[in-house]
This record gives sequence, structure tokens and C-alpha cells, in this order.
Amino acid sequence: MMTVLITGASSGIGAGLAKSWADDGWRVIACGRDPARLEALHQHNPNITLRLFDMTDAAACHQALAGIKADLVVLCAGTCEYLDGGIVDAALVERVINTNLLGPVNCLAALQPQLVSGNRVVFVSSMAHWLPFPRAEAYGASKAALTWFANSLRLDWEPKGIAVTVVSPGFVDTPLTRKNDFAMPGRVSVDNAVEAIRNGLAKEKNHIAFPTRLSLTLGLLAALPSFLQRALLRKMVRS
Repeated sequence: MMTVLITGASSGIGAGLAKSWADDGWRVIACGRDPARLEALHQHNPNITLRLFDMTDAAACHQALAGIKADLVVLCAGTCEYLDGGIVDAALVERVINTNLLGPVNCLAALQPQLVSGNRVVFVSSMAHWLPFPRAEAYGASKAALTWFANSLRLDWEPKGIAVTVVSPGFVDTPLTRKNDFAMPGRVSVDNAVEAIRNGLAKEKNHIAFPTRLSLTLGLLAALPSFLQRALLRKMVRS
């Protein structure tokens, strides 16, 4: 039986992936901070076992993940907060960086003694860092750093036979995105996201981006000269 460990399994994409793999007969280790939501996953399918801890706490990660062996590790937990009016809130930035960057690093530091050739680690990033969107200073920076970390780690782990995949979703209909107060073009369901991720992993892709139309659009915009990018993005700044 194949084993997958998923962080951020309490809701959203993480919960969707946990249910999907468990229903296909995988052993799923679901990690999160919400005991009620994690227990609901176990009730959904007994193939899902639970690990309750805060991934921003390095010691808690080591305690919860010690000795765990998984064929696939999906680092899915994340958060999003925005800066308004260009006012820099250091505490907000710290919260986002701790969850989106240091949290996955803490988990990997705990898991790496058990990782072996043939394993794969998946970092769930975002398209948000492809362009310098207004208000997204903290979120975009955290996902850019996570992607850079993952791409560099892939090179160092290739000789060990450990694969690394980066997932760059657009907008997915989750409790996190429902807090957004702006239009979200191309928003997809959790089921669509799960299908895209699993299909990409089945093909052993190093990078998975979806939905395709939004990915192509943002990719083209990111290729524009910086002065044209600024002209376009300036229109998104709120007065």
C-alpha cells in the first residue's frame, strides 16, 4: 500500500487530496491543526490516520513526524493575508512567512531522515508570485521563496533519487479564497484542483500549474517588460 503524508489536510485542497487518495486505497497521513476537521477525515475513510500539530513549531514537527515513512509528501498548508494601502505590517508578514515557507521547511527537516530514493516531495505554491500584485507583498514573497527553495532542493536531491514537484494553482474555491474581496478569474473547485494535481503527479511532472488558461495568461504577462507590467498592475491599486 502506498503512503502519502499531507500537511494542511484540515480543509481545502489538502482535505480533497486526502479523501481522493484514501478512497483509492492509499494509506493517508493527514496533518493539521484542527482536531474536529481531521477527525471528520478519519470518519470519511479509516485509511486516513491523523497527526495534530502546528507546522510553524519546529519541535512539534519533529515530535509528530518522527519515524514516519511516506512514498509521497504533499506540503499543502498555507495562509494568505494582505497589506492594505502600502502599510507594512511586520507581524502580518511574519505570520505569512512562518506558515508558507518555514512551516514546510520544518516538516522537511523532520521527515528527511526517512526519505529514500523513489520518494517525491510536493510543494504547493501559487501563481501569485509570478507578478508583483498589489496587496500581495507577504503572500507573493512567501510563495516565491517557497518555489525557489523547492527548485534549488530538487537539484541537491536528484543524486539521492528524491523527486521534487512544485504546484502552482490559480484561484481554488476554498475557505481561504472565499475571504477575498476581489474578482478571482478562472476560479476552480477543489475537485478540479485535486484532479489536476493527481494527473500531474501521475506523469511525474516537476511543475504543475492550473487552470491552464490563467496559467498561460499570467505567464505571458510575466514575460512582458517590467514597465508594461507596472502599467497594467497599477490599475489594480486601490485608492
